[in-house]
Amino acid sequence: MTIEVKVPQLPESVADATLVAWHKAPGDTVSRDENLVDLETDKVVLEVPAPTDGVLKEIRIGDGATVTGGELLAILEEGKAPAATGNGGTQPEPVSTAESPPAGALKLSPSVRRVIEEHGIDPGQVAGTGKDGRITKTDVMEYLKGRDLPQPQPAPPRPVTTPSPLPESASAGRHEKRVPMTRLRARIAERMVEAKRTAAMLTSFNEVDLQEVMQIRRRYRDQFEKEYGTRLGYMSFFIKASIEALRKFPAVNASVEADDIIYHDYHDIGIAVSTPRGLVVPVLRDADLKSFAEVELAIVDYATRARDGNLTIAELTGGTFTITNGGVFGSLMSTPILNPPQSAILGMHKIQERPVVLDGEVVVRPMMYIALTYDHRIIDGREAVLFLVTVKEMLEDPARLLIQL
Repeated sequence: MTIEVKVPQLPESVADATLVAWHKAPGDTVSRDENLVDLETDKVVLEVPAPTDGVLKEIRIGDGATVTGGELLAILEEGKAPAATGNGGTQPEPVSTAESPPAGALKLSPSVRRVIEEHGIDPGQVAGTGKDGRITKTDVMEYLKGRDLPQPQPAPPRPVTTPSPLPESASAGRHEKRVPMTRLRARIAERMVEAKRTAAMLTSFNEVDLQEVMQIRRRYRDQFEKEYGTRLGYMSFFIKASIEALRKFPAVNASVEADDIIYHDYHDIGIAVSTPRGLVVPVLRDADLKSFAEVELAIVDYATRARDGNLTIAELTGGTFTITNGGVFGSLMSTPILNPPQSAILGMHKIQERPVVLDGEVVVRPMMYIALTYDHRIIDGREAVLFLVTVKEMLEDPARLLIQL
């Protein structure tokens, strides 16, 4: 019995997807719920599992193609794979309406395939450590370290039409390559340009003395981790402080829709997470109702699954306010860009010891610059500045924030 493998129904906000890579080739045996192919949308990577045990008989759409919900991807023959019989035995012949790459290539991701082609490597010589023995980029790089393989030849140097051409030693090895944007990267670019074009963005700054927060973290670190199984980080303090400020200044938690301002009486906080595929913003729903421990556990879970590409569309949709932490990369100050349709985003930065004046004396304190980028169409400068002042006050006197230990 043949079974059709189709693109799953895509969420309403996603029009189509890109077929990234097949994990099986025609003739391969597959198990029920085993991942057959990865589909990349502008938000997440979707896995298409096998609906039953059987043999992958035919692949209809190859890597890199754009697909829509319900489109036919492959044909699966239900049952066990037929055994090869030397002379007379046959394997299912792939009958494809689209050109399919060789069986070995189907098991390679685009990045792995590119490295293998550049270095002229036989994939059969590389031991795969990925799922189902799949070859990863790390496997290829380790293989190259252990073998004295020829390096990829640089592209011929482009002609230089200048009065004084570069010396041969300077121009040797100059080459470039062109790669298409991933769906996620293209969507990020689209949204950033949209924010610049539609919102009247302005950024206000302040600085925070994190001495008290750091002392609380040191004092309760071991007890907190023992009680809840997670570390007490800075982000939970900033989320709690931001929620208090959002309650005082609801316009910062609002959004613009046409000529209307939508005020939200809930606090769904987006947490910007950097991944190999680009920046994603999973949303912490009803963050105001969560304890410090619940916030920290959710952040760790989101960050892990974001880097593994396992977040769902629902977890990346919505949000009333966003917090981004450039400090983890060493950023001292920046102007974050709005995450439409939200009206504001808070930027955290590197904690750095600096001399400050307190009660007429110069002391060294762990200081952090914070930045609020806001939509000046609905948020006045006074509200933005006082919002930051409130966040500052909450963090410099964290006794106002109750730690549930």
